[in-house]
Amino acid sequence: MNIEGNIVDVAAGSIHPGRITVNNGVIESIEPLEGVHFDHFILPGFIDSHVHIESSMLIPSEFARLAVVHGTVATVSDPHEIANVCGLEGVEYMISNGKTVPFKFNFGAPSCVPATSFETAGAVLDADDVRTLLEKPEIKYLSEMMNFPGVLNGDAEVLHKIKAAHDLGKPVDGHAPGLRGEEAQKYIKAGISTDHECFTAEEALDKLGLGMNILIREGSAAKNFEALIELLHDYPDQIMFCSDDKHPDSLEAGHINELCARAVEKGIDVFKVLKAACLNPVQHYKLDVGLLKTGDPADFILVKDLDHFEVIQTYINGQLVAENGHTLIESQASGIVNNFDCTSKTAEAFAVKANGATRLRVIEALDGQLITHPLSATVKTENGYIIADVENDILKIAVVNRYYDAPVATAFIKNFGLKTGALASSVAHDSHNIVVVGVDDESICKAVNLVIEQKGGISAVNGTKEAVLSLPVAGLMSVEDGYAIARSYTAIDSMAKDMGSRLSAPFMTLSFMALLVIPALKLSDKGLFDGTKFEFVEVTEN
Repeated sequence: MNIEGNIVDVAAGSIHPGRITVNNGVIESIEPLEGVHFDHFILPGFIDSHVHIESSMLIPSEFARLAVVHGTVATVSDPHEIANVCGLEGVEYMISNGKTVPFKFNFGAPSCVPATSFETAGAVLDADDVRTLLEKPEIKYLSEMMNFPGVLNGDAEVLHKIKAAHDLGKPVDGHAPGLRGEEAQKYIKAGISTDHECFTAEEALDKLGLGMNILIREGSAAKNFEALIELLHDYPDQIMFCSDDKHPDSLEAGHINELCARAVEKGIDVFKVLKAACLNPVQHYKLDVGLLKTGDPADFILVKDLDHFEVIQTYINGQLVAENGHTLIESQASGIVNNFDCTSKTAEAFAVKANGATRLRVIEALDGQLITHPLSATVKTENGYIIADVENDILKIAVVNRYYDAPVATAFIKNFGLKTGALASSVAHDSHNIVVVGVDDESICKAVNLVIEQKGGISAVNGTKEAVLSLPVAGLMSVEDGYAIARSYTAIDSMAKDMGSRLSAPFMTLSFMALLVIPALKLSDKGLFDGTKFEFVEVTEN
């Protein structure tokens, strides 16, 4: 097979017309052509350098079908979400399903299962389990080390996991939002080489100066591109692009190609942009992904120009997998793994007694961020119980243990904006219990029970109107056609916004309100948690 066009050599920083000859999935030769003109460009395929496939609500094979349309040929994928639900069986499921399609999934060994001891998860992966995973050729790295207090305090189990990766010559991903100065230096010296959690340029500069690689994240909830992209001018060898968490409608619309277009529009040199999108992930993680060199796997894309990066064709191992906006990867039959064992709830389970309290601790959700702010608000009561203050957008939030029946944890939250009804989800990082936000206990209960009936999913309740998107694989993913799931998600997202939510991605934001390792206030199934002090706090202040 021969492919001709303007060949982009990212490492050399050059473009020349040429012909690529592919034989048995490998680039056999690259021949310069003289006196010819091409309107299109051939460049290495895009790589998402940190993504949780589970957050797309699609199993890996369906994620691949949507991603290749945008020129993505590979991902660096942390199966942390399914591991927290199903343990080693969940990781094996992801690897096995990913192999059914022509796409290059590069999975990590989850380092924090459970993420903390302050929540109920479905599994535990100790240092021996992590080493077992790291010994597999499909496992390319140790996934994000979220337990940065454990690293800083020399926790033996944490250090054994890091050592296992180093012993096997595999990199360790970081997760240290807001960590600066001496603490950041100690964290990096432990052998942790990346961070995708920087939300200010100053924080990223600190870590870049200490030799860390910074992943610029732009997902469906956390959006750090605008804050960090200018760093690519001066640090082109230490920066990569990632999405981290991307919902199906967002994946259908675009992927890493969008970040390339936005970066070029800001005046960043195209070769620096392509280093972040294509070259740096391959070199850092030692991926078996081609970079348009003779002898490389034939992984490359054809684009119309180097401004908008509209993809004409995507090739993986020499196979044409997408063309002119259409996927050529067929859906694959898939089994189901899950861990879901709680029974339906009653509205009374979500009631909060006032007990004479006058002030509340309130979680302030921030659009486009995983961090939250702690607020204080006046208690609103009715018949001796604290209720939502809809006029001031102080709504009720609850987390329900999905692994066994237990008391419900309830608190209050601002910025969801709902005027009626409730939203619930079994996608609730990191332990994936059921998280729900709503204006009254009856709606909250109804939304939760819809999720329980499906043994996982997302739901919306607005009076007599109900909607649920079933996610039977670990309560996180569907086995259905990815494009159909994108449409179903768009519909339920639209319903949430019709109910008053002003958030750009209300279900994605909701999924992070139980993520204890991101400060400041979050809610686990065990109670309201202060992520800056790493301790539980009372919902009422007095």
